[in-house]
Amino acid sequence: MLPSQSPQSEPTPQQDTPQNRSFLGKLLRVFAWTGIFGTTAVVSAAAGAAFILTVPLPKGMGETTAASPPLSDLWKSGFRYQVSRPVNILLMGLDEAMDIEGATPDDLVGRTDTMLLARIDPENESINLMSIPRDTQVEIPGHGIDKINQANVEGGAELAAQTVSYNFNEVEIDRYVRVSTAAFRKIVDLVGGVEVFVPKAMQYEDKTQGLVIDLEPGWQTLDGDEAEQFARFRQDSLGDIGRVQRQQILLKALRDRMLNPKVITQLPQIVRILQSHIDTNLSTEEILALAGFGLQLDRESLNMVMLPGRFSDPQEFRASYWIADQANTSDVMQRFFDTEPAVTVLANNDGRGPRRSISRLRIAVQNASREPNMAQAVAEHLRNEGFRNVYVIADWPDFNHQTSVIAQRGDLNGAGFVEAVLGAGKVVAASTGDLDSDITIRVGDDWAEYIDRLDQQQEPENVLLSP
Repeated sequence: MLPSQSPQSEPTPQQDTPQNRSFLGKLLRVFAWTGIFGTTAVVSAAAGAAFILTVPLPKGMGETTAASPPLSDLWKSGFRYQVSRPVNILLMGLDEAMDIEGATPDDLVGRTDTMLLARIDPENESINLMSIPRDTQVEIPGHGIDKINQANVEGGAELAAQTVSYNFNEVEIDRYVRVSTAAFRKIVDLVGGVEVFVPKAMQYEDKTQGLVIDLEPGWQTLDGDEAEQFARFRQDSLGDIGRVQRQQILLKALRDRMLNPKVITQLPQIVRILQSHIDTNLSTEEILALAGFGLQLDRESLNMVMLPGRFSDPQEFRASYWIADQANTSDVMQRFFDTEPAVTVLANNDGRGPRRSISRLRIAVQNASREPNMAQAVAEHLRNEGFRNVYVIADWPDFNHQTSVIAQRGDLNGAGFVEAVLGAGKVVAASTGDLDSDITIRVGDDWAEYIDRLDQQQEPENVLLSP
């Protein structure tokens, strides 16, 4: 590796002590771990691992005081670790190991409740995240066919990483992070809650798990316990896939909350909370490089997708699975993680994957505007523009000003083209739309305004005729 460049200006010299270095390490790790739950600047720290260019740690990092500079200033003054190549990390949120003999609630040996595969790409200046549903059917090396959430139970983080690589295009896993779901509740409380739209009433009780879910619909600020209820609810037709979609919503909501400068004052408390809830093979230097990389990115650099697939038929298996779509999964792995095509896909179609012409994209249209029948109007507009596979779904229960063009299967280029055809809206890089779609359009008030402007431009000028 090449040595990194020297800082433009040296930090103010202060005593360099082991205590200061220890505090710095804790501070940097916490800054990174908070990224697991959403902020774009720090999600990179928990969402990637790197081979970095190392330099001596800057001096003068003692206890934080009211006069301490913000972390963004610290990067500028001397944090010059760098991410040198694209890297992948497996992120796992774990259930409490209630059914494992001898395990304590803090032991990270249970099933994975949440699994994310992340890629940090300094070349494209982006962060890509793929949600892997906990019920995904996989082959766990040495253990046979099972749900992917069982891999950690059988062999810990190493086997979980091997399982992801074995089943998904042999993607290389550079590092891992495991975190207890209890940490999520505590952090949400610490930052003052997260603002989330609950699309419908959610009520459920499971006395065996001590789980009570009771949420009303609408916009509200959820505390830690309520945020966990929102994430864990699965008593609807979407089951575990609805959980994955809500987890993506929570990640973005918490990211937005943690962009508040006041959150930085909570770092000492976050340190104490997370010390007993985190397991990783990332070094402090790697975390520093990743967090520094994240600080350079804007919100649009975070792309999220869910593993494409379908629910298993009740007659197929004894258990209920999420069955990965091999062709579409291979396409996502190539697009988001730069892998080679899967062997089965390569044998079937020369590695081209499921890519199709733009006109054949499966597009779901959903009205979220204050005007009735806008979904039907958008669908007709798209059909007139040559799209052949457009369908209307039930209205969204909230009003949106801006139209969302949701890249359900990660096709950002296709979503961008649809946005251009619409003349309004914004591409959303998340799998929070209709499961059967390639693109979901959630029509906002801006599209009605756009059509009104077009109509005004096309109205003929009044002509006064002389008698």
